[in-house]
Amino acid sequence: MNKKPWGGRFESATNKLVEAFNASVDFDKRLVLEDIDGSQAHVKMLGAVGILEESEVSEILKGLRKVLEEVEGGTFPWRVELEDVHMNVETRLKELIGATAGKLHTARSRNDQVALDFRLWVKKACIRAAQKLETLRAVMLSEAERNMGIVMPGYTHLQVAQPILVSHWFMAYFEMFSRDISRFYDAANRMNESPLGAGALAGTPWQIDRHQTALELGFAAPTRNSLDSVGSRDFALEYLSASAICMATLSRISEELILYSSFEFGFVTLPDSHTTGSSIMPQKKNPDVSELARGKAGRVFGDLMALLTVVKGTPLAYNKDFQEDKEPVFDAADTLEVILELYADMLPLCTWNAATTEIAAARGYSTATDLADYLARQGVPFREAHEVVGKLVGLCVKTNRQLWQLEETELKAAHEKLDARALEVVTVQSSVAARTSYGGTAPIRVQEAILEAKKRIQP
Repeated sequence: MNKKPWGGRFESATNKLVEAFNASVDFDKRLVLEDIDGSQAHVKMLGAVGILEESEVSEILKGLRKVLEEVEGGTFPWRVELEDVHMNVETRLKELIGATAGKLHTARSRNDQVALDFRLWVKKACIRAAQKLETLRAVMLSEAERNMGIVMPGYTHLQVAQPILVSHWFMAYFEMFSRDISRFYDAANRMNESPLGAGALAGTPWQIDRHQTALELGFAAPTRNSLDSVGSRDFALEYLSASAICMATLSRISEELILYSSFEFGFVTLPDSHTTGSSIMPQKKNPDVSELARGKAGRVFGDLMALLTVVKGTPLAYNKDFQEDKEPVFDAADTLEVILELYADMLPLCTWNAATTEIAAARGYSTATDLADYLARQGVPFREAHEVVGKLVGLCVKTNRQLWQLEETELKAAHEKLDARALEVVTVQSSVAARTSYGGTAPIRVQEAILEAKKRIQP
């Protein structure tokens, strides 16, 4: 005879390999606190609507508290033959209080139970990610203030383009992380509905109060459709999507820090505490945190793709395929959260090398556009000015000079409206100061952006 909690119609025992293949307790035991919370809310509701006696509710709640004590104390007896976290908790409850434990599952299925537990966990993960991002975003703002006035080259196509402030660079990531924060909070808000009470797929004939359990568990309301409640995992997909987008941003800043901390760039010095050495080359200081963050972005992208692939072919409602929904989410959460913490710790310990970045910002004819703008302000069509300056850059390349090293006679030969005054606009500091459009890199605009950002993040 099959001794499983669901084994009534089965005459023979489950094959041991099937049992191992079918089990999920090794990873879904991470849902145990949510499972106990859900069971406590459910049994309270069963008592409130008169399905269970007050004494039965009290006995079950007492048993669940004992289970919680064992979990928190590390003495809970996890058993793989019981398949998952839900059956482990329910079986242990029965061992503690006897047959009354069986009444806990009245008007409930494992389908809505697991949907509830997982949704509770993912909702918390969204909030955790948003809060860690808020910490990192505050670091970006602080670093923008701390490094105000340092000029660096801005790039397009990884070619020197125009000078910018390091503070402007930090504020770019401030904005990116702000959008990441809103994505996680939006996702948490959309999943803020309780599937508990949806049953296996069609609801339940018991006269339960789903609104009570929803509010008890911190949800805004119960889900509206029982099929959707147990048969959808878009809340997990949305969490993974937000995580993947955030990891893409973290990978981009990682790539830049890897480049900027190299000997060839020398823009920034990473702290010893967040770098490692070589087993053979004594001089090495490797940006392992950033390299791992860049590499682990692909891991989180894979987590998202894995769950998309699981979900895409599943008919309504619940399918065993959904057992594969948790590991990608757990993996993404573990990966994302530690990287967010590492970056919040590491960035304030970095040192920007102002002399090096300013010299680099002046290379590559980065102020050529300023010279073209100088001509355009004197009525020369910009396309004509662009061509004139392009030829001057070509002259500088051939003669191994920078724009500010041109002679006035060479400027005049290029265009009649160019003279020595034009050389004043091609300095790095002049170029940065001139970018005064809203959102630009001019110091006055970056300072305004920092002040505005402080107002946005005030609680």
